[in-house]
Amino acid sequence: MSLKKLMATGLLLSTLGVSAHAQSLVYCSEGSPEGFDPALYTAGTTFDASSHPIYNRLSEFKVGTTETIPGLAESWEVSEDGKKITFNLRKGVKFHSNDQFTPTRDFNADDVIFSFDRQGNEENPYYTVSGGTWEYFNSMSMPELIESIEKVDDYTVVFNLTRPEAPIIANMAMDFASIQSKEYADAMMEAGTPEMLNQAPIGTGPFQFQAYQKDAVIRYLRNDEYWGDPAKVESLIFAITPDASVRYQKVQAGECHVMAYPNPADVQAMKDAEDIVVMEQEGLNVGYLAYNTKVAPFDNAKVRKALNMAIDKQAIIDVVFQGSGQIAKNPIPPTMWSYNDAIEDDQYDPEAAKAMLEAEGVSDLSLKIWAMPVQRPYNPNARRMAELMQEDFSKVGVNVEIVSYEWGEYLERSKAEDRDGAVLLGWTGDNGDPDNFLAVLLGCDAVGGSNRAQWCNEDFDKLIQEAKVLSSQDERAALYEQAQEIFKDQAPWATIAHSVVYMTMRPEVEGYVVHPLGGHIFNQVGLSQ
Repeated sequence: MSLKKLMATGLLLSTLGVSAHAQSLVYCSEGSPEGFDPALYTAGTTFDASSHPIYNRLSEFKVGTTETIPGLAESWEVSEDGKKITFNLRKGVKFHSNDQFTPTRDFNADDVIFSFDRQGNEENPYYTVSGGTWEYFNSMSMPELIESIEKVDDYTVVFNLTRPEAPIIANMAMDFASIQSKEYADAMMEAGTPEMLNQAPIGTGPFQFQAYQKDAVIRYLRNDEYWGDPAKVESLIFAITPDASVRYQKVQAGECHVMAYPNPADVQAMKDAEDIVVMEQEGLNVGYLAYNTKVAPFDNAKVRKALNMAIDKQAIIDVVFQGSGQIAKNPIPPTMWSYNDAIEDDQYDPEAAKAMLEAEGVSDLSLKIWAMPVQRPYNPNARRMAELMQEDFSKVGVNVEIVSYEWGEYLERSKAEDRDGAVLLGWTGDNGDPDNFLAVLLGCDAVGGSNRAQWCNEDFDKLIQEAKVLSSQDERAALYEQAQEIFKDQAPWATIAHSVVYMTMRPEVEGYVVHPLGGHIFNQVGLSQ
């Protein structure tokens, strides 16, 4: 072991050692965040480390539910035509401070306007800072939706919309809508270090960012000036541990209190252990393989359907999920309203798949399958899943090469519209609304971003755009059910699985709630003496 690694390990162990005093909660996370400005990213790993502990939003989700509750906005009013949302902001909310910045004022309307303007206004000096792709903002059609944001006074903000937007309050509770300090942004821009918003974050949340040692540890301190219920512990520590077996060893040894994403094969032994607690909940998620529908021959829906028929999804459920998942036939989970259960899945039929490929004139086909380097609830072992698909495709004459990249690079590269290969990815719902799956992942506005299939179907897009503006859930559901039929017919993805989410922790952990939207939230988690 190198001296550098030895020092890093010693630092981490000394940090974790304080956890025994019930002052620090240690979470064994599965990977490193891409950064600490949640509007720039889409990965749950990043949101766990940024938006949940550090920031707040105008509305929030009550932990453990998809119910929206007041956040930095104490209340809001929606106009009769649904095109004007007035947010009444909370007074007396303090921003964090750090070595570079001490705030001189409380949170106000200027911070709200800045947080959204930088994502949609090309003239904003922060529009291109840190890469500035604003993937959620663009994928959700926010540039076309938000006509203007009006400051009535320091504590009243009006969002003027071009159309009604049924899930708008839930959207405002999503991670990308986390509120930044305009004063901090201005100070960092003046200092010539605007990237500090992403590297040394300042928010209003229950924990204050302290330090990040890449691929090793993140440290937070309780925000004693927090406007809401104070955190139960003095400090929160993320011990970044990519290997699930090592995470579990750390929990058993008392080095971590909570771990994410146990190996499915280990879950029963964890349940049987006397000193381990396992929580579980059916996940609001889907795992999929996204073809690049802009690259031949994957621009042919019949070729995509043939490949889908070549995948033995039951074998994947048995081997990769070890009974903790179910076969997915739709792009939304069966627990979500508007799920179209009448749709029939593509049957596993290698001979029919081979014949269909031949009928389309496809032979000697080569395909790259991208395998994620991290565990996610919708895919606990992407490498193994890719290997099973490689074997399946070989039976129909398709040669597969498996590729992978570091997680941040994987997400960035896979957005390219000329990407070579099909990508293993997935999604855990952000707000409990079908729009969050169907529009964000498959809408035309999301091509080149979160729509990894690069699929723009006018009929599908018309349905989901129409559904956004309706107030009746029944009417919206009917449109989403039609959209799922088009999706299944056109097959931009191979839908693989919906999974059960497990959380493993020590018995002294108190107050942890499994969140249906996939986040790991420690605001009200404590430790018994």
